[in-house]
This record gives sequence, C-alpha cells and structure tokens, in this order.
Amino acid sequence: MGERILVVDDEREIADLIEVYLKNDGYTVYKFYNGMDAIKCIAEKELDLAILDIMLPDMDGYHICQKIREKFFYPVIMLTAKIEDEDKIMGLTLGADDYITKPFNPLEVVARVKTQLRRYTKYNIERGIVAAQKEIDIRGLHISKDNHKCLLNGEILTLTPIEFEILWYLCSRRGTVVSSEGLFEAVWGEKYLDNNNTVMTHIARLREKMKEPARRPKYIKTIWGVGYTIE
Repeated sequence: MGERILVVDDEREIADLIEVYLKNDGYTVYKFYNGMDAIKCIAEKELDLAILDIMLPDMDGYHICQKIREKFFYPVIMLTAKIEDEDKIMGLTLGADDYITKPFNPLEVVARVKTQLRRYTKYNIERGIVAAQKEIDIRGLHISKDNHKCLLNGEILTLTPIEFEILWYLCSRRGTVVSSEGLFEAVWGEKYLDNNNTVMTHIARLREKMKEPARRPKYIKTIWGVGYTIE
C-alpha cells in the first residue's frame, strides 16, 4: 500500500483521528490545519489522494480542490458539516470525487479512501493499456484518451476526471443505451444504489459545459426509464 494522502482540517481532533486511522492502514499521511500549508504540499509532494475540509481559517476547501484540478487527477474527498445538496453539487462541479458529512465514522473515511484509490488505479491501468480506439469523433465532438482532452467544435471542454470518464464511456459505446447503474459502476467502481442521483448530477453538469439544450440535447440523450446514450 503506502499511498500518499493529504489531510486538511482545521479541527485538530478530526485531522489527527483521520491520520491515525489512515496510518494504521499503511498510508503515508501529510496533515495540515490550514489551506496555505496544504497548497505548498500539493506543489512539492507527489500525492495519491486528498481529503479536504471545506471550512478552513484562511481559504475554503473548494479553492484547494480547484488548485489540485489545475494539474492533477488524483481523487479528492470533501469533508463538511454542511448537508445541503448545493454544497455537494459545488464540490462535485469543481472536481471532487466524493463527499463525507460530519460527524462520521473514521472507518467510513478509510473505506471511502480505499474505494477511490481502487477506482483511480483501475482508471490509470486502463489508460496505460494499448487499445485500438484512443480517439473518437462524433459530429464535432472530439475526445482523446491519450492526452485526456476533449474538443467541441474546436473549443476545449474543461472536464473533471469523472466527467471525462463518463463522456468517454458513453462515446465508446455510441448507439448503445447505458443504464445509470452500469454507468455508475463502470466509472465510480462502486455498487449503485437506487436513490443515487450522482450520475444525473454529473450528466447535467456535462450538458451545461457542452451548452446542450435541456429539452433537445444533441449529444447525451436520456432514454427515460432506461439510461443515457450518444447516437
């Protein structure tokens, strides 16, 4: 194991507790109580995952998440005492991969860390496999698996790693209807729950970035009661 994890929380008891549980599982932990020290660590250390509290004394976790996503694709888990859907959507929109609400069981945090690292490792392995299809063009939408870039009518689409994976998965299965369950389990690597609206939230964000009309999207189409497809 030995993956390197960044932990940022100004509540020292919480940060210390997470550190203890992660170290007991064999992880290397870089722990900070403020955003500035975390930003320095991000620039200097090679990390495999970040756990970020949203409310920090000098900056919020959203800002740190944005800084990470400027250069890196490793998983980001947000910690917060807030439970509003808007806050969760904000974190996911800025590139977070998971969201844990306080108070929490530290064993849950460790379990979420393991899940995200499995997904990230699987994704990187798949990217390293030489495959016949590495670029896809669909009516002005160009997506490249090699350089992780996406262009729509010549303009760059700035996508989070999850958004890219969703779009690539749908494009590579063009003409096939993919269920929400299948999409979630393929991209997130977890079992899908009936009340999980994560896929819907990410699809909505993708359409927004692609400037897709909600009622008559050109690319990602909803097949009600079945799933999503790109024709």
